[in-house]
Amino acid sequence: MNQQTMQNLTLFDLLARSWRRPSAIAGLRFSTDGSAVAFTSVDGTVAIATVADHETPESRLRVSHDLGQTTIRPREKPPVPLIATAAFGDGDVPLAAHAHSGFLVGAASGEVLPLTAGGEVVAPLVRIEGPIVALDHSARADTTAVGNGHDIFLSRGQDDAVQLGCRVTSSTDTLAFSPGGRRLACGLGEGLSIWAVEGDAALIRDVSLPARPASIRWSDDGTWLACGLETGGFALVDPVDGHSSIVAGFPSPVRTVCWSQPADALFASGAFRIAGWSMTAPPVGGETSGALETGRAGLILVEAVAAHPEKKLIAAGYANGRITIAQIGARDELLVRPLGSAVTALAWSGDGRHLAVGAVDGTAAIITFPAQMFK
Repeated sequence: MNQQTMQNLTLFDLLARSWRRPSAIAGLRFSTDGSAVAFTSVDGTVAIATVADHETPESRLRVSHDLGQTTIRPREKPPVPLIATAAFGDGDVPLAAHAHSGFLVGAASGEVLPLTAGGEVVAPLVRIEGPIVALDHSARADTTAVGNGHDIFLSRGQDDAVQLGCRVTSSTDTLAFSPGGRRLACGLGEGLSIWAVEGDAALIRDVSLPARPASIRWSDDGTWLACGLETGGFALVDPVDGHSSIVAGFPSPVRTVCWSQPADALFASGAFRIAGWSMTAPPVGGETSGALETGRAGLILVEAVAAHPEKKLIAAGYANGRITIAQIGARDELLVRPLGSAVTALAWSGDGRHLAVGAVDGTAAIITFPAQMFK
């Protein structure tokens, strides 16, 4: 490899293991133990990658003795191939982490199927009528929530699924357990229902929203809910009193929201920059003093955001394939990839060493960062 070619390599080229699926990546999840990543595609298949890297960045680092400059050589071998499944449905299927290294997949058959890190499908955990369009699992409560678009069911362990007392005429594909697994938030039509699910399930409250929730994320301490909306920005909901505040002004739907525990901050996609707020002054009732100027504004929409689990960093994926990592509350950015296919999904591993990426052209990737990169 000549010097000019080396100079043209990006961080993505040097640090990422990348694969190409036949269709767009719809979502991704790290396993609970962080040993595997599962990528879902819009063709209904799931592909699994092992996180362990046989050519770690540290093994490819070189420090010149004369200048003290650190460089990294490219990978010499292609990554271990993904383990791909057959299609579980006609479109993208819901996915959740389950057990230690496995996953749960919601199938069009109405079955919740455990999937091992080796790609093996195990006997169904839950069966309901109709295709499964929503799924979440709480490891702490050992409880699974599933929805078929109209009804929502709870299953504890291998128990039969129990239907919650709610039914809507419009489809829902958003379910999210609170961090402790004691509450469940359900996107139902143009609104949100919050249930206590410890013991006999009981409705806590219904929250009316101006548009259908596209994503639901609890804060790490369970005191807030952030809901990306199909139109009109996102909602910030207090699950105790049910008060909601709409943060509007986004030029595109807010497909992803995420919380940074180290920075006590909230971030959302859908703008021309990384949009974030400190929760010391949450964006409720028009409050703007908590806005965090993070990264650089541009002309390309942010499609996905993911907060680092241990450091005050936020990763962003753009509509033009650009991937950056920014210091929260600062303009400094690390450019990981300048261009590519539109990013559809981003997630950090629990230890913050790996960033998984999905894209419209079917690219599935794991970017592994040297330990000394984020000091």
